[in-house]
Amino acid sequence: MAWYGYLLEFLGGTLLANGVPHFVHGISGAPFQSPFAKPPGVGESSAVVNVVWGFGNLVAGFLLLDYFWPVNAAGWVLLGVGALAISIQLALHFGKVRGGKS
Repeated sequence: MAWYGYLLEFLGGTLLANGVPHFVHGISGAPFQSPFAKPPGVGESSAVVNVVWGFGNLVAGFLLLDYFWPVNAAGWVLLGVGALAISIQLALHFGKVRGGKS
């Protein structure tokens, strides 16, 4: 596989992991931070905005996986590392924003 395939597997993992909290908060009816809030990533967006944003992230992540399905262990590791990397970054960010401990 070409190098960009591995990069897109990593990106697919980040999109899938990022889509989950937005979608879950949205379908729960809870506001949550999004890039569309003011200020971006700090203010809260409506539940509907988060459902749409989360769903978009999930669709993009699954589309990347559809075209760049990991065919070896390295691809699966990169997918997992992408999901873990964005999850840790978001946990640190939202821990500060939402007043939790991170």
